[in-house]
Amino acid sequence: MSNAGHRLLWTVIALLLIAGGAGALTASLGTLPGADPAAVLLSAEQVDRWRRAEPWSILAAAVAGALFALAGQRLLARELRGPDVTLRGTLSHAGRRPGRTRLATDVLADALARDLTGNPGVRRARVVLTGAPPHPDVWIRVDLTADAPTAGVREHVRAAVRRFAATTDCQPAHLDVTARIEPGHP
Repeated sequence: MSNAGHRLLWTVIALLLIAGGAGALTASLGTLPGADPAAVLLSAEQVDRWRRAEPWSILAAAVAGALFALAGQRLLARELRGPDVTLRGTLSHAGRRPGRTRLATDVLADALARDLTGNPGVRRARVVLTGAPPHPDVWIRVDLTADAPTAGVREHVRAAVRRFAATTDCQPAHLDVTARIEPGHP
């Protein structure tokens, strides 16, 4: 699950807990319409049904509690563990306040592939980055439509690689571009 997905999940959990707490508080203060603050939580009939279902009712409650505890433990462990991707390279940028930004190469490769598919003649693009971060080797494969103008696609690939080098401050040490033209329809 992505970081945005986890933030959304934690927000939903927090809102549910707040709504449940606010509902219990308003019911206990007697401000909730139709709720009596002196009323018992479970009716005598519900307690009687619970007791008749023993030991299965207790077992069901224990299993449900264990599942909720396991789900909470896994969610918390996932949050404390951090991102799933391993960081393969370190990109550093010096400035007034030197610091270090770490990015997974998959993020950069996906961004370059998305940039390459911005041309209508490029149907698919695959990018692989290898080597050291300041001067990585860049391997690109583009699948072109049958009617794609090769000169226009060539310039588009050059411009995308220039944008990649400018944004990441990484000049490719080796650039290998393979273009495959899909057969045309009769």
